[in-house]
Amino acid sequence: MSQQGVGVVGLYVRDQDEALQFYVEKLGFRVHTDARNGDYRWLTVQHPDQPSFQLGLFMPQPPAVDAATAQAVREIVAKGAMPPLVLVVDDCRAAYDRMRARGVEFTQAPVERYGAVDAGFRDPSGNGWKMIEAR
Repeated sequence: MSQQGVGVVGLYVRDQDEALQFYVEKLGFRVHTDARNGDYRWLTVQHPDQPSFQLGLFMPQPPAVDAATAQAVREIVAKGAMPPLVLVVDDCRAAYDRMRARGVEFTQAPVERYGAVDAGFRDPSGNGWKMIEAR
């Protein structure tokens, strides 16, 4: 039986090695694919509890986009202007403590609202994350 649905969602990052270190060492993701073709690198990671989904850590660069667009995209990402991603955890406060100990810089400590607990952080490139406690 084949699996269908979304398999990869990509993020733009300023440095793939820096992003890889953050997602693997600080968030606990693992490498799915790391393949190079010349200057192009296809790099994806996955959450250990969600093996059918990959998060692409991609560079905004030619030939995918022209140099001016690549620079504009890097600036927009760095400002935290991209839509946030959502990481679902069993215990938001415990995950917050664990991730802070690993060096994740949070933009919002855990807060209880809307019947759940959530916190916010950004990756080294500026991509925003909401961490929400599963109900």
